Amino acid sequence: MITAQQREQLRAWFAERLPVDVYESLVDVVIDREEITVVGRLPAAESVKEFRERTRDQRIEVAREAESLYRRKVAWGVETDRGRVLFTHLAVPVMTRLRQTERQVLDTLVAGGVARSRADALAWCVRLVAQNTDTWLADLRASLDHVQEVRAQGPDVSSPTPTVAQEGDAEPADSKESGDE
Repeated sequence: MITAQQREQLRAWFAERLPVDVYESLVDVVIDREEITVVGRLPAAESVKEFRERTRDQRIEVAREAESLYRRKVAWGVETDRGRVLFTHLAVPVMTRLRQTERQVLDTLVAGGVARSRADALAWCVRLVAQNTDTWLADLRASLDHVQEVRAQGPDVSSPTPTVAQEGDAEPADSKESGDE
């Protein structure tokens, strides 16, 4: 996860590089481990198909630069009066271990024709949870942002802590080489 500040920096990066006429306005920039998704408002009187064709070269140029810099794929989308349309986005496999009762839920969705496979059933469940817990997930994400901010203010735990020996202290046990006595 990234902090709110990093998310704003990423949004600003895309806003600076996208030509003015690509989107009516930049709506959202979302990032996870694999992908950055850029969504903007579709210009009035333009279809999604027309938009994709008109902006393809511009989006590819910006995506190549972002993919090199951020080491993630870039996906694109538009927001219209009817909702959000994503294109060129990833479907990433996720490994999980499920107990029998959890597998039975997936199998019931498959048998009921809700999903074609267990993988589709699991994706359906994730979408259902996301739709019904937006507020809870937003609160959780906000708290994770706060945790990242607090961590950033703390000491760098990746660098070794220097040991200060005072006069009369014994030498640390791990500082002697084996065989020295």
